[in-house]
Amino acid sequence: MSVVFLLCACISVCAVALICFFLFVNGIPAIKEIGLLNFISGTEWRPANNVYGIFPMIVGSAYVTAGALLLGVPVGILTAAFMAYFCPARLYKPLKTAINLMAGIPSVVYGFFGLVVMVPFIRHNFGGRGMSVLAASLLLGIMILPTIISVSETSILAVPKNYYEGGLALGASHERSVFFTVLPAAKSGIFAGVVLGVGRAVGETMAVMMVAGNQPVIPQKLTNGVRTLTTNIVMEMGYATDLHRRALIATAIVLFIFILIINISFSIIKMRSDK
Repeated sequence: MSVVFLLCACISVCAVALICFFLFVNGIPAIKEIGLLNFISGTEWRPANNVYGIFPMIVGSAYVTAGALLLGVPVGILTAAFMAYFCPARLYKPLKTAINLMAGIPSVVYGFFGLVVMVPFIRHNFGGRGMSVLAASLLLGIMILPTIISVSETSILAVPKNYYEGGLALGASHERSVFFTVLPAAKSGIFAGVVLGVGRAVGETMAVMMVAGNQPVIPQKLTNGVRTLTTNIVMEMGYATDLHRRALIATAIVLFIFILIINISFSIIKMRSDK
């Protein structure tokens, strides 16, 4: 069994290595041909004229991910704390079932919900076309909730009970014992849930494509349309050829590095917090 486990680990590492090799072999020549600065900082994306600037998509991905985290992280962590220490027994099972069901709903269903419910609501109450940064952020914030809640709840429940009981013994209330004793002790697991949620938000494509508006411009306000790196690849890869296709693969490289930077940043923050 040790050999089997080692083989599985090697297969996983090799799969990631092959993906990286494919991306860089096909994308680096396109970046060299377009020019790194023109590709990264260019504000226009016009494949018909061989103009490939992905800065609006980078900004769009950052805006949408940040908006999703602002909604999803506080709600997810507080929901996990509620389920672990405050939820009545008769309510826990249906609530847990609903959260697990949310995790299994296909992204296109979320996108359809956003298209027929959230987009008209934003259009009528905030102006604009409805398909916007705000719609994409709200939808992604809902989509990352099951991941953050499940991982955070597991981490909170894994904290030894004597942490909570020690807080009560020192005179703290039930709420203070949970929020100032248990949650800090579970911060590593909660942090892992947040990182997984970020990965889901950055990599989501179909739902964002249905509600974001897909305009390759830098949004000036929350009600403006936006295009992310993932939707840019999906929308045009089906008919792209030659330099256009290689530019989309180069976009995937930027997305890969973007996610890598986010994970490294979170790891550094975690290390400093642990110290």
